[in-house]
Amino acid sequence: MTFIQSAAELGNQFRDDRVLRAQLERSLPVAVREAITPELDELGAHAAAAWHRERERSAREPHLTQWDSQGRRVDRLELTPAWHEARDIAARFGLVAAGHEDTYAEHGRIDQFARVYLHHVASAFFTCPLAMTDGAATCLKAAANPELCTRTLPRYLSRDPARFWISGQWMTETPGGSDVGDSETAARQDSTGQWRLYGRKWFTSAVQADTALALARVDGAGTGADALTLFYLEPRDADGAWRDLVINRLKPKLGTRELPSAETELLGVAATPVAGLGHGVRAIAPMLNVTRSWNAVCAIATMRRAIALARDYAHKRRAFGRRLIEHPLHQTTLASMQADFEGAFQLTFHVIVLLGRVQHGKADTTEATLLRLLTPLAKLWTGKLAVSICSEAIECLGGAGYIEDSGLPQLLRDAQVLPIWEGTTNVLSLDVLRVLRNPAALAAWRSSIDALLDAVASSLQPAVATLRADVEARCARLAMLATEPQRLEAAAREVALCLARDFAAALLLRQADWSLRHGDGTRAAAARRFIARCATAPATYDLADDALLAADE
Repeated sequence: MTFIQSAAELGNQFRDDRVLRAQLERSLPVAVREAITPELDELGAHAAAAWHRERERSAREPHLTQWDSQGRRVDRLELTPAWHEARDIAARFGLVAAGHEDTYAEHGRIDQFARVYLHHVASAFFTCPLAMTDGAATCLKAAANPELCTRTLPRYLSRDPARFWISGQWMTETPGGSDVGDSETAARQDSTGQWRLYGRKWFTSAVQADTALALARVDGAGTGADALTLFYLEPRDADGAWRDLVINRLKPKLGTRELPSAETELLGVAATPVAGLGHGVRAIAPMLNVTRSWNAVCAIATMRRAIALARDYAHKRRAFGRRLIEHPLHQTTLASMQADFEGAFQLTFHVIVLLGRVQHGKADTTEATLLRLLTPLAKLWTGKLAVSICSEAIECLGGAGYIEDSGLPQLLRDAQVLPIWEGTTNVLSLDVLRVLRNPAALAAWRSSIDALLDAVASSLQPAVATLRADVEARCARLAMLATEPQRLEAAAREVALCLARDFAAALLLRQADWSLRHGDGTRAAAARRFIARCATAPATYDLADDALLAADE
């Protein structure tokens, strides 16, 4: 028993990621790309180093001590070393700030989310409170509350770790998460006029955050979601003690275990209305495009990591006389994973581009409408896909992938939250139907696909023709379903996933066309395989494409 199998390893995750680098080369001005590359390279190196370090030490989780030795309630929260490190990195690399600074104008969101994409897996899900902080900054800006903006934005958007604040979202209660209409948290003014919140928040992610946004119902405000008010609060005082709240427990979750999610009891914690009284759900709306974009970026980052490990292992592991990468069936498996990932990547970063353009006033009406449609589409599809790709990656390593210290089981557990946070697949599918009630939404989807395909070179025309036929079939199916509301709702998930994949296919062809003109044929292989898999007609695969995609060389 002398044989020792070499484990899957990671190199610099920026240098090794041809898909990311091609995206940045195509979509960013040269000066912007050259300015941000050194820090992206540094994050790529850190991602590999953190992976190897974390794999060699036992899993750690936050710990809650509710009582001290003298019986005083303290609710002391001890975080993991990775979380302390992640907070420092988030500030120094501007993982929130980069999306709000004017340095690169509408390209700032691309810069920001390239950083997030590279850092997510290494962050131990510190990206969760970062997403909420970005969302809070966006929400407070939209509310135009000068007092709160003056107090929070210099902190939320700071690159100084000593000044940097993060925010939580305290929305979920026992009666509901996505449906907050029955929320029971009450808001009352004390004798000084200070608003105070009373109630139980069943799930508060990143309970250690410096600030939080919470929904509550002002006494006498009536029932339903529209009667809720959005409040801002700071849960701890200057000494770190909790202000009129207790932590009942930390949640024992399937994954994201380093992220301290808690069940809290609000016992009169001081709070400030964000945008007047009532219409709290409406006040939250500006953050949805942001937090759902974060979810999608974290999903594609997870996919990329799983595929990188499966690919590296396939080059090292020998079975039945050959390396795994040399077996046609294994090539096909990796090629399918890579093609799906590239489609998800293109859709997600197109949403990021639109987000930046809308934020900086550069978008036209069609682009703004398209952002509203593509954001839930990208979130729901990438969340589901991350889970399936992580599961497939474990299978690619066989029994070795099932072993905890391979790192893949944790990747799969953590991925499972991505279809749940910021709206489950069904909730977001229904949101897509609401968007489609505006005829301009489907028109923007269709015209944008047509414009993308019209610009593709002749060498990719067979794939273009297949996709055009698919789009025609999707639109006909949607028109038929629209006449029967119950059937349309029942088919909402099918509709949403098809709209997402077809738009991703058009974006893949755009990238393939650009890459072919710059000497890279692998992106064209990804486009052809993705379209063959998604087409309504029977699929036929090119084995040469599969070999190219599997190796990604």
